Amino acid sequence: MFRDRGVEIKTPEQIERMRAAGLVVGRTLALLAGATVPGVTTGELDRMAAEHIRDSGALPSFLGYGHPPFPATTCISVNDQVVHGVPGDRVVREGDIVSIDCGAIVDGWHGDSALTVAVGEPPEPARELMRVTEEAMWRGIAAATLGGHVGDISHAVETYVRDQSGFGIVEDYTGHGIGSAMHQPPNVPNVGRPGRGPKLVKGLALAVEPMVCAGEPWTHTLEDEWTVATDDGSLAAHFEHTFTLTAAGAWVLTALDGGRAKLAELGVPYGGE
Repeated sequence: MFRDRGVEIKTPEQIERMRAAGLVVGRTLALLAGATVPGVTTGELDRMAAEHIRDSGALPSFLGYGHPPFPATTCISVNDQVVHGVPGDRVVREGDIVSIDCGAIVDGWHGDSALTVAVGEPPEPARELMRVTEEAMWRGIAAATLGGHVGDISHAVETYVRDQSGFGIVEDYTGHGIGSAMHQPPNVPNVGRPGRGPKLVKGLALAVEPMVCAGEPWTHTLEDEWTVATDDGSLAAHFEHTFTLTAAGAWVLTALDGGRAKLAELGVPYGGE
């Protein structure tokens, strides 16, 4: 069912299929996080993801997406690359930070998630960047309540990052609605005012995905027409989860535990099964 502005409202059965897709994505990211070690290429990581998604009975969301068609199963972005990195021959090295974005389809329903992995022992500022970005994502999810608004999520993400010192929020790329298509209305910006934007209702699924950099938040797209990098060469991190709201609380469809542990840490009711 579609509401105003093209927002898709899912039935409980459709949300269950999204949970199945989310688990495929979560397990794929866990596999790749463990395999992101010095000497591996981003192309090798992508091939692992393709095999795992296929063996799970799912399809990749990213392959062939957009214009020009995206050529891989995952987006893998290294160091100053923010998002949409195209896997290939690049060798991962000690001290890198590597952002991996993955989507999968089960029975026509999508899951979408991303994380940033530290390779070996990167400098402490890089680790802090990762921590802030991941925590901002969770603060955004924790701010979502039935009857609230998308702007509540955006404001929570922005407030957490701004309260830290020296980080920039990339505003040109946002989270999004998700369901029978990977990208749907509404957009979920990483900056905003509470109480603004579409209402949060049962059956709405959203992907929250802050992209934060260690320097200025200005970016450009590389010659491959996909990879986005920071203008000043500063490091960037990217975390993302797909979630929905039930009568009981938030249910993070791409987290292996449904988000139960982190939501409890933040004092937020868990709405999963």
